[in-house]
Amino acid sequence: MPNFGIGEIAVILIIAVIVVGPAKLPELARTVGKGVRDFKDALSGEDDDESDRDAKLSS
Repeated sequence: MPNFGIGEIAVILIIAVIVVGPAKLPELARTVGKGVRDFKDALSGEDDDESDRDAKLSS
C-alpha cells in the first residue's frame, strides 16, 4: 500500500475540491467510505444477514 504524506494528501484534496466542488465533497466522501466499507466486508466474507442472525441469537 502506498505511503501518502501530508503534501500528497493536500494535493489530492485540492484537486477533489476543484473537480467536484465544495458543496458535493461531503456526499462524495460518504459514498466512497460506504463503498470501501462494503468492499472490505465482501472480502472478509461478512454479510449483513449473518450479523443480523447472530444478533438475534445472542438476544
